[in-house]
Amino acid sequence: MMHPTLTISAINLEDYMLPCLNKQLLGIDCPGCGLQRSVDLLLHGEFVAAFQMYPAIYPILMLLAFLVTSSFTTIKYSQKIKMALVVMTAGTIIISYILKMNNLFN
Repeated sequence: MMHPTLTISAINLEDYMLPCLNKQLLGIDCPGCGLQRSVDLLLHGEFVAAFQMYPAIYPILMLLAFLVTSSFTTIKYSQKIKMALVVMTAGTIIISYILKMNNLFN
């Protein structure tokens, strides 16, 4: 007797990405532009391309992983670690956005 095979089709996330209102209204990228595509690249195993698309992807993931972990366990110096990760994430977003805009207008 033959068993039915299970087929799993990959969902193309690009079909569900939200447009950037800042880019549509003002014509310039916002500090979050590229995040959705970066996540899509990560899910496809394109780790370097994900970083190139949105450099803050890895600090964001570290922050999210810490927040999830710290909600289930007690971590010594949790508040200090959380603040350091928030500052690192925000700094990466701001610096990469400034560099992106600088390259755009030069």
